[in-house]
Amino acid sequence: METIWIMGAGQFGSLALKQLSKKQKDIQFVLVDLDKEKLLKLKAPNIDVKHSNAVRFLNDNLESGSSVSWIIPTLPVHLAWEWCRLKIGPQRLVQTRLSSEIDSLVPNPMHGSDKNLYVSNADFICPVNCREPEDICTVTKRPRKQDMFTRLELLKYKRYTSLVLRSMQLAPGIGGYSPLQLFSFLKKIENHKGPLLLCTACRCHGVITGVNRL
Repeated sequence: METIWIMGAGQFGSLALKQLSKKQKDIQFVLVDLDKEKLLKLKAPNIDVKHSNAVRFLNDNLESGSSVSWIIPTLPVHLAWEWCRLKIGPQRLVQTRLSSEIDSLVPNPMHGSDKNLYVSNADFICPVNCREPEDICTVTKRPRKQDMFTRLELLKYKRYTSLVLRSMQLAPGIGGYSPLQLFSFLKKIENHKGPLLLCTACRCHGVITGVNRL
């Protein structure tokens, strides 16, 4: 049976569970959240709920070669970055706030209070059930702009090296990555010295964390 971890039991975690449980019946879901009430509201076959901090849960339970098929981040943190920081050590990965100088290099930038930079090919709110077609935008019906994961891979900013973890679409509006992808991302960080742009991105959207690799 396929196993999927959904990290966060809010609006988007609920949507992920609904979409994927409808799409395929033989999936074991593990839902992780600090809010017990949110966990209790979610219902589907084959659910195992974990009352825990999602980053800590991922750090404590995910192993290389894991049988978990997909990890779906549906909480308001850059999960891949936070996990990598714990694995490598907070004293060796130090987050930096990216200046507005980077804004001209990325589409529709928004600087978050968490020091992360959020970017999007869209200047509008996308539908939650977008199927992320390869060639056209669901809303505008015009040819898609350059895929965000490709754009961020090519991003040149000061002395930073850009590393990108691609989010794969698993159902309309639902994206995630495999443990293999995540451990590969970690390895690239471990093998690099100097400042990094750590990115998670799908075709249209992305989050960028500026990091000093010490």
